[in-house]
Amino acid sequence: MDNFYPTVGFHFRVTFFGLPNGQEVDIGFQSVSGLDVSLDVEALKEGGENRFEHSLPVRRKYAKLTLKRGLLKPGQSGLTDWCLDAFNKMKVVPLNLISVELLNEQHDVLMKWDVAHVWPTSWKVGELNAERSEVLIETLELTYNRFELKNP
Repeated sequence: MDNFYPTVGFHFRVTFFGLPNGQEVDIGFQSVSGLDVSLDVEALKEGGENRFEHSLPVRRKYAKLTLKRGLLKPGQSGLTDWCLDAFNKMKVVPLNLISVELLNEQHDVLMKWDVAHVWPTSWKVGELNAERSEVLIETLELTYNRFELKNP
């Protein structure tokens, strides 16, 4: 039996398809979270059966996709400009596809999540603090309709 090594989650990239003025810096993030899916459940009571209720799956529900990276100036990043359009001008343009790819040491794709119909819902800038020498982090929350896990 071959030695089994668990997959590590620190080497990845995020690709935004259809992002106006996309830049090379728009693929690098400190962290990505929110690739979560759950099933809503509906209770069904059966006549004559009083000991329990049946639980039936209804629809899928997805969490918000949260991306964190070092803060970039407007014009340096197509993603920053896309967020500025959404939050300053109320020009919300959903992207059809975002791809989150987990990579190995040779930068080959191990796993891929295709996230569909994505638009920004929150944009936060980290704390400005004169007592720390840390990178200023921006946090972007995106709403999406669904994702598919693909095995390349």
